[in-house]
Amino acid sequence: MADEVMKRVGPPVIEKTPGSGLVGRRTRALLAPRVTGQVRYTDDIHLPRMAWGRLLRCPHPHARIVRIDASRALARKGVLAVITGKDMPERFGIIPWTPDEYPLALERARFVGDAVAAVAATDERIAHEAAELIDVEYEILPAATDLDTAIDAPSVGLGRSGKDNVSKEVELEFGDVDALFAASDVIVEGNYYYEGSAHAPIETHCAIGQYDKNGLLTVWSATQVPHYLHRELSRVLRVSPTRIRVIQPPVGGAFGGKSEPFSLEFCAAKLAMLTGRPVKFLYTREEEFYAHRGRHPMRMAMKVGATRDGKLTAVDTRTHIDGGAYSSFGLVTAYYSGQLLTLPAFAQGYRFKSTRYFTNKPPCGPKRGHGSVQPRFAFEVSLDKIAEKIGMDPFELRRRNLVEANAQTLNGMRVTSNGITECLDKVESASQWKERRGKLPVGRGLGVAASAYISGTNYSIYPNAMPQSAVQLKVDRSGVVTIFSGQSEIGQGCDTLLAVLVADELGLDLGAIRVISGDTDLTPVDMGAYSSRGTFMNGNAALHAAQQVRTKMVDAVAEKLGVTPGEILVTRGALCVAADPSRSVPVTRAIELAEGKFGTLGAVGYYNTPELGGDYRGGTIGASPAYSFTAHVAEVSVDTETGRVDVKRIWVAHDCGKAICPTIVEGQMEGSAYMGAAEAIFEEHVIGKDGLHLGPNLLDYKIPTSLDVPELIALLVESNDPEGPRGAKEAGEGPLHPSIPAIANAIYDAVGVRIDRLPFSPARVLAALRDKRARERPGEQAAE
Repeated sequence: MADEVMKRVGPPVIEKTPGSGLVGRRTRALLAPRVTGQVRYTDDIHLPRMAWGRLLRCPHPHARIVRIDASRALARKGVLAVITGKDMPERFGIIPWTPDEYPLALERARFVGDAVAAVAATDERIAHEAAELIDVEYEILPAATDLDTAIDAPSVGLGRSGKDNVSKEVELEFGDVDALFAASDVIVEGNYYYEGSAHAPIETHCAIGQYDKNGLLTVWSATQVPHYLHRELSRVLRVSPTRIRVIQPPVGGAFGGKSEPFSLEFCAAKLAMLTGRPVKFLYTREEEFYAHRGRHPMRMAMKVGATRDGKLTAVDTRTHIDGGAYSSFGLVTAYYSGQLLTLPAFAQGYRFKSTRYFTNKPPCGPKRGHGSVQPRFAFEVSLDKIAEKIGMDPFELRRRNLVEANAQTLNGMRVTSNGITECLDKVESASQWKERRGKLPVGRGLGVAASAYISGTNYSIYPNAMPQSAVQLKVDRSGVVTIFSGQSEIGQGCDTLLAVLVADELGLDLGAIRVISGDTDLTPVDMGAYSSRGTFMNGNAALHAAQQVRTKMVDAVAEKLGVTPGEILVTRGALCVAADPSRSVPVTRAIELAEGKFGTLGAVGYYNTPELGGDYRGGTIGASPAYSFTAHVAEVSVDTETGRVDVKRIWVAHDCGKAICPTIVEGQMEGSAYMGAAEAIFEEHVIGKDGLHLGPNLLDYKIPTSLDVPELIALLVESNDPEGPRGAKEAGEGPLHPSIPAIANAIYDAVGVRIDRLPFSPARVLAALRDKRARERPGEQAAE
């Protein structure tokens, strides 16, 4: 294992000795300026002579663009330029095998809100008015605004062949599933529907383009993938990558919704090049809902078998996925909907078929826990149904089917560390499950669920053999160390993580570390903030760089003190002889000695994954260098008169490998559970038959206020992954998955009804309660 780590991370790493003691301490995060108004988000940037941009969006769910006439808009005083799809006729897409979007629709608009033209004007009001003056003639085409139509009406022709609406189809089988079902003592089947949801970040999308007299195009964007955006801007605009700079200012929330290029970035850049002035685009809240890329609606038919003693035998699932108008990450979504289900507890055989369909709706993409939150809901509820049928405690059923550490899953995923047993133990104990479950008053209940998630992926968003993540260190003789990182800080705390790792490795105080990130001119390439890759990949890259500097410091101090490097111990503020701590050198002096011995200090660290995954088509999708594990217990109160579900508290136990910054990890755990509870109870990104969003604002699209947030109890579990930086794994997405099924199972414990469609609204709960009463008292119900 150690040889594998060295091979993929880079040169051999030195033996880990105690550093400054910052890892695992509750240090102050570097995010304070974000919450005190001391940073400038993209919309806070105002450049001299800056113009405003505005997109004109199609009002039809599916239409051919016959003619665009911008003469009225161009005649408006203050209008500087208008562009259409013909000005940027190059397709793009976050997955290079499925590029199917244009910055502005070229021939067809595929959903209400698809951008068809863009205008630049001297101020924001004029830009909005001018956009409405652009005349577009449309030919209305047949539309598929729901899954059933997409499946049954191939004539809509949204698929790549034009003969159907299929985006991606995946069909895989592991083991003899039919034989395993035949040998099962109990089989449960269910149909589940997971409604789509939006990211709803506080900051909407914003981008600024500037083209200077030297021919340098600079784009500021609230993006999660600055280096990938740099690549796509070059390709679509046909500008050399050497003439483009992308800067990512602080991002006010993303959750996956900003992890690919959008129309506004291309249009801001193009209009800046045409006008010679900086151009800013800022999406309204309504535009944010139509730009979307949120959680995919999924319809899942799941069949699960087991023996009487609680051993899972087989799983068979058929999933229909509503992808919206474009591919986005859809190829990956189709695989994730099946591939990521086989941890932490699973059966002996598995068959899944997932089909993602195009519909004339805002395109779906990755949202926190991409692709695997929906099937996790269906599977964990199925496990509870099995537990009830065989008379077994739901915790015990899961424990009997856990995948162990240092094992391989049914579908070929390699597991390293695994703390799921401790996660289950902690939430069971903290919630007093054995004493309370099934014994609370009617209307009050407890539910459990568990999950696993990736810590990065070996499947890069574009094929290449280069490192997935990299860090450069600049060491100043004053003792200041600057970290140049390509990773995207979007509020999740990755800048703090890197500062802690480097400071700890070099014996420095956290105040001596500077972190520069999100600037393609200054930082090495990183693929971006997606797939929970930051801690594992960027953390390993930072350690790789810091260890090179540390080696030089240790060598220089050893020479100064007349001992061997192996005798030197790095502690906070000093390097000393381990056997005689009185013989020491302050860390800043150690840096000076190292610079005198080796020259100007600096280092480059990088990380790339080994080859992972099963030996079959799609076997690498979902393969990860490590997996995090989570268990939740939710406690709910259900009002049987109104159907209202109140989530009282959620106990969240999460195996993060090692909590490098415990406060940040706990914040991620609580935020994930909060977001899961919100999707369970409130959120619906619903598009009507006419293609219009039913509530594209934060009044109609309901998310929890502070009064709706349950009590969240974060319970850290540390399994110390052998390949993670200081043992760490992800904590940003995994803790979301069990919230929804735990709440669903708690509702059943509270009032005895299963709600298999999200969200668990009062109307659905009341309908289920009425059906339950009808089954129990058919005569009385008929009389009513």
